[in-house]
Amino acid sequence: MALARVVLASGRSVDLSELRMSSTYGGLLEGYPCKPLNDRTIAGLLRSAGTTFPGAPVHLIPPPREYPDQYAGAFGPVEVLPAVVCVGSFRSQAVDPVHDRVLYRSRLTVVWFQSAPRVPSGCDAEPALRDISWDQLATDEEL
Repeated sequence: MALARVVLASGRSVDLSELRMSSTYGGLLEGYPCKPLNDRTIAGLLRSAGTTFPGAPVHLIPPPREYPDQYAGAFGPVEVLPAVVCVGSFRSQAVDPVHDRVLYRSRLTVVWFQSAPRVPSGCDAEPALRDISWDQLATDEEL
């Protein structure tokens, strides 16, 4: 049973089977949010998503980056990502029309950021999440 169903801009419905949310800067004890830190955080999320959901391609929705007018430290200007990082495992019907709809499904792991901790659902999901090119990014698997 899916946690939620998201309707993509293409009209395809995808089921969210697992969702992991965490605070983007929850573990930051020292320093400040900056480009090097954010880039390392994103790279780590992509590695972790690939390990957590093996066999599924991993797609990053590039997060918006804000640059508040604050003092730039040794690592450059302050750069802030949205407050919540999400890693979701999505499934849908097979991409390849040759595959039997009963025996195959498509999968994709998506990493994205959002401003608040809410589960994407229906047409109310983040616009960037709804704009995913599922047919180009997802892969089919036999059940």
